[in-house]
Amino acid sequence: MTQNAIEASHVNKQYAGHVAVRDLSLAVPTGSVYALLGPNGAGKTTTIRMVLNIIEPDTGTINVLGVPATSPGLTNRIGYLPEERGLYRKMKVRDVLKFLAALKGVPAHDADQRIDRWLDRLALRTDERDWGAAKVEELSRGMQQKAQFIGALVHDPDLVILDEPFSGLDPVNAQALKDSVMDLKRRGKTVIFSTHVIENAESMCDSVCIIAHGEKILDGTVADVKTQYGGPPVERTVMVQPSLYDIFLQRVGATGVEPGIRGHG
Repeated sequence: MTQNAIEASHVNKQYAGHVAVRDLSLAVPTGSVYALLGPNGAGKTTTIRMVLNIIEPDTGTINVLGVPATSPGLTNRIGYLPEERGLYRKMKVRDVLKFLAALKGVPAHDADQRIDRWLDRLALRTDERDWGAAKVEELSRGMQQKAQFIGALVHDPDLVILDEPFSGLDPVNAQALKDSVMDLKRRGKTVIFSTHVIENAESMCDSVCIIAHGEKILDGTVADVKTQYGGPPVERTVMVQPSLYDIFLQRVGATGVEPGIRGHG
């Protein structure tokens, strides 16, 4: 097993004179959870697409799982949840997931077993209803998000790339996704994701990279970044009412949702 799941060195990418990524170098340790943070247009999605070999860098090199990002067959070891959601709305959820598994070479029997486990885990199959038998268009936005998350993982990839994974999720389902990501880490998988929800990155990630205007501003472990750039800790004693977020969790009967875990629309 290589020390780093992703190694990018002096990567540059331009579109019609616009610099999307400038001289980017980063290393994502194998078995870690790693966040790409930055404002809209910072270059996060462009970076992800170059890692996936959807687009090629103008200059620089990218190695993924120990081989060049352009290597044949590499995508079968990667799971990708894009920011733009795209399930086939007229198909049944289970059929879509089996199709995605087949594209990655998963035998039909194995795919059925894996899909069952994930539907149960993410509450898409309950005593009340099996949403796997429903058409995608019948699912809520959050349910569709969970189904596409399953599609990114059904082939048991070594590297999982999630672009804005919390979009459309309420706090309960955001927690379920976080628990799934942490389980992947325990199994030795590498997870890299981009997000605008900084609280989730802080609570989930081993390391972060902050990008702005296509350039890396800083990177490192969460602890090191906070120590180096956050200054000394400050003790505060504040009397506050429970937040609307806390009241929401209490009133819907949600348990096991950690402070700071957020979904967003």
